[in-house]
Amino acid sequence: MKTDVLKSIRETEEEYQAMIRDAQAERKKSLSDAEQEAESLVQKAQNDAGDYRNQRLAEARAQAQNRYKEIVREGETRAEALKAQGNKNLAKAVDFVVTRFKEQLHVKA
Repeated sequence: MKTDVLKSIRETEEEYQAMIRDAQAERKKSLSDAEQEAESLVQKAQNDAGDYRNQRLAEARAQAQNRYKEIVREGETRAEALKAQGNKNLAKAVDFVVTRFKEQLHVKA
């Protein structure tokens, strides 16, 4: 009878040891899964941040390119206007310069 009780106690201990081992194994697996999930989330967040950064940079470059084209277009328009105005006054300017030149040389035409 004592041997039966001891045997029963030993079996119960072995069962509890097996349950403890299983619980520890489950805990390790859960921790490992949680770490992998956390790492995956961090990687996804980094990728999303990189994608967002690239998108914003592309938008900023496009805006800068559009502004550059606008400035060049405005400059060309202004240059054409100044050129047209200069051409309009060219004959008067030539006459003025020739007259001054003649005055400097004391020549009468």
